[in-house]
Order: sequence, then structure tokens, then C-alpha cells
Amino acid sequence: MRTVVGVLRGGPSSEYEVSLKSGASVLEALPKDKYDARDIFIDRTGVWHNRGIAADPHKALAGVDVAFSTIHGEYGEDGQLHEILDPLGIPYTGADKLSSVLAFNKARTKEAASKLGVKVAHGVVIEPNGEYEAVAHELFRSFPHPAIVKPVIGGSSVGTSIVRTYHDLAPALARASAVSPKVLVEEFIAGREATVGVVDHFRGERAYALMPVEIVPPAGAFFDFENKYNGQTLERVPGNFTHDEKQELERLAKLVHENLGMTHYSRSDFIVSKRGIYFLEVNSAAAVGLTNQSLLPKALAAVGSSLSQFVDHVVQLARRR
Repeated sequence: MRTVVGVLRGGPSSEYEVSLKSGASVLEALPKDKYDARDIFIDRTGVWHNRGIAADPHKALAGVDVAFSTIHGEYGEDGQLHEILDPLGIPYTGADKLSSVLAFNKARTKEAASKLGVKVAHGVVIEPNGEYEAVAHELFRSFPHPAIVKPVIGGSSVGTSIVRTYHDLAPALARASAVSPKVLVEEFIAGREATVGVVDHFRGERAYALMPVEIVPPAGAFFDFENKYNGQTLERVPGNFTHDEKQELERLAKLVHENLGMTHYSRSDFIVSKRGIYFLEVNSAAAVGLTNQSLLPKALAAVGSSLSQFVDHVVQLARRR
């Protein structure tokens, strides 16, 4: 008898479209001989649908053996989805509520990583409350620039900007505040951006680090939301890292994954600079894109694993949870 896997996708967040595509990839990749895949869609207002019919979450999940969440952003990563799944006792992919909420908050994640001895960029958390010009004036005087301005809570680099001049700062604060009331302002660290996926109990390792991927945005740009999905960004797998850099990236990704409570799989982002390797953030399983353009499937392909093999492995991990 085939295992019933409910693939959760959509959701009321700014990453709705990405979630739809990730969920579609999982639905396609699940081996048909082993799984009965059900498309459980959550619309922008939070209404659940099973096979196109609106239903409350309990009915939409009826008969599901494992829930495979691809709900990016709020609702999927901020604990709301966990509060639905946990009481039902349905095994699900990804981190538990506490660890997922931690990873969703960039400031708290940086603090936790720093306690592990991982380098993180200097930054401050502010709450502009609509006073963008006044906050920008004080911030430009007191904080070194260029700087990165990003929402404290959110993913896919939505609302993230690089600020080089005073005139860029207030609009950047407004963009970030539209996503999250609290904003993280960090020093800009010049270097190469890298991302490393980690998969639990893969190829004989408790936590297996995939090859580091080097991210090369278009000239003069950075890896923001638009550049992630417009096809203009180059991803090198493996990246042009030295042997020592590669080993350290993999070590740090596993360290973060294991100590911040990530489960089944995660993806950590770094900057490789002349000053060392700096941790940016960790993406819990629900936050990791699984589309054809996403980084984790490319890293899996580089080590000879298909997305179908990967989702099969993750479902089996979830069943044993």
C-alpha cells in the first residue's frame, strides 16, 4: 500500500509563488510506485484546499501519512503551520516549531551562531515605525556604510537592499519594514557568497554537507529576490573555493544545522571574504527552495542525486520521526 504524502504549498506570504513552484517540483518528484501524492494548496488568505476543494486543515489532511511542507515564509516557518500539524500527530518534514521560529528570525539566528564561535557581521536591529528619514539620518551618522538592510523576519531576500549612500537608506528601510516591523542593518562584507545544503542521514553520515555552491549575481548587483529568480545569476557547483575554504564551509554548515535544531535538511548562506567566512542565515527545510532554479537541487545533482531520490529519502526520515 502506498504512503499518502500531502504536499503543502502556497500560503499567505510574499513567497507564495516560489512555494507553489517548490511544491509542484515535489509532487512531480515523488516516486509514483511508493507514494500517493496529494496536492494540498493553501491560498493567500490562508484557506486550505485538498484536490481543489476548500476545507478546514483537519479535513484537508485526513488520511495523510506524511506532510511534506514547502510553505516558505510566514505561516510555514513562523510556527503557525506547526500549531496545526503537531496536535494532529501527523509526521512532517523539517524542523520543529521552536527551531523553525529561531531560523526564521535572522537576528536571533545570528546570535545563536555567534555563540557557536561562527563569524557574523556586525549589525543592529531597529524598528523604524514609519520614521524612515529620521532613522536614516541617525543611522547614517552612527553605522558604517555600505550596509545591508533586511527584514528581521522573512526569506528569499524579499525586502533586502544594499545601501551605499544616504539617499538609498530611507527607501531601503521602508522596503524592509513592509515585510517585517523590525529591520536588521548589517555591515556590508565584500566577498563571494556561498550556500551549503545539509541532509540528515545521507550517504552514511549523520549530517551530510553537499558541495558548496558559489553564487555570482550580475555585475554590480547582489543576490536579492529579483536576481534569484530572473535567471541572470550564475551558480557555480562546485564553487571556485580552495580546498580549505570548501572544508570550512561544510564544517560550518553542519555545525549550524546540528546545533540550531535543523531537521531533515537545511541550507546555510555565507560570505567568503578576506577576513574569513561569515555566516548570514540558515534556511530550515520549509524555507529551502526545490524548484528547477533552486540551489539545493543543483547541489544534489552535483553529487549524483536526483530530486526524486532526495524527496524519497526525506519522506522516509519524516516517517521515522
